[in-house]
Amino acid sequence: MKNDHVFVALLHYPAMDREGKIIVTSFTTMDLHDIARPARAYEVGGFYIVQPVDGQRIVIQRQISYWLSEEGRRANPTRYEIVRLVRLKYTLDEVVEELKRERGRRPVLVGTDARKYPNSVSYAELRDRIERREEDFLLLFGTGYGIPPDMMRTFDLILEPVYGAADWNHLSVRNAAAIILDRLLSRNRC
Repeated sequence: MKNDHVFVALLHYPAMDREGKIIVTSFTTMDLHDIARPARAYEVGGFYIVQPVDGQRIVIQRQISYWLSEEGRRANPTRYEIVRLVRLKYTLDEVVEELKRERGRRPVLVGTDARKYPNSVSYAELRDRIERREEDFLLLFGTGYGIPPDMMRTFDLILEPVYGAADWNHLSVRNAAAIILDRLLSRNRC
């Protein structure tokens, strides 16, 4: 089923370092490809990379441009297909404004984090809302040591953390994004 009312954003800013200071994180090629893949597999409407540093944006845009070029498409048609979902923006506000313009309504902002917040929603609750198709959703993933708590509190919803078999839940953003998309959008039901 097409989930074109669900979008993903990877935030390089604002992010936190291990001491809780606000920083800008660097782009990694793996994040582009390994989040775009599940975004395509679960047929989301788009994958945004939020990066405000121009030097980083040049690197990201070069990669996007190459994989969308005829040469890139011939070299790896699958990569071409996933990179078509990727959009580069300076700020989260730009992402929200673009979605409002294109979709005619503001998306529900859904924060993700390894920490639990008092107002966290379960996967079942969010999946039910997504399946009703009455709203658009923007799933927000942090880099570094996550999205700052003050910003998390501004989101409409905060998704409960990904829990494994034990208390340890320090996954890469790539792993977390794939697991979360699967739990929310998969045809497999546990």
